[in-house]
Amino acid sequence: MLEAANHSEKLLVSELKKGNEKAFRQLFDLFRQDIYGYSISLLKSKEAAEENVQDVFLKVWLNRESLNVDQSFKAYIFTIARNQAFNVLNKAANEVILKEAVFYESQKTHEYGDYSIREADCKKLRKQAIKQLPPKRRQIFKMSRKKGMSYEEISEELGISINTVRNQMSKALESMRGFFQLHDEII
Repeated sequence: MLEAANHSEKLLVSELKKGNEKAFRQLFDLFRQDIYGYSISLLKSKEAAEENVQDVFLKVWLNRESLNVDQSFKAYIFTIARNQAFNVLNKAANEVILKEAVFYESQKTHEYGDYSIREADCKKLRKQAIKQLPPKRRQIFKMSRKKGMSYEEISEELGISINTVRNQMSKALESMRGFFQLHDEII
């Protein structure tokens, strides 16, 4: 049974390489739900997961001629889904940092009496958010955000895989978002 499924998958991939839209549609129908489930587990958003599924299969279609028939198609699309989800999460994290920077700058130039938020208060809150991270995760976060090191550089320096660095950064950002949400009355 598994042998037949692998043969059928290889046949569909072979047809997809030739530009067969029906083969593409069959592969899409076959793997759409799996990719959606995986995407939602990473992105925690139905809309973002749906968009990720579309992006994965768009990438497959655009790169169809370079597909490797002997490679597992499922592993290939899950890798694309993971990488794109990480890109979305990294972009979102960078947007948060940019918004914080703009917010801090605007607070320097505007005073609202007792309601003003001082830059020192925000820095203190950010330090608390970082401090509550587990030691190894905090170290990875600081290496990335404060020292500006790439995931690859962190991986090499700490002797851990890039995936571990990515996972720890994702968890650190998720934890910090949760911390800020709990303390949003201050912000």
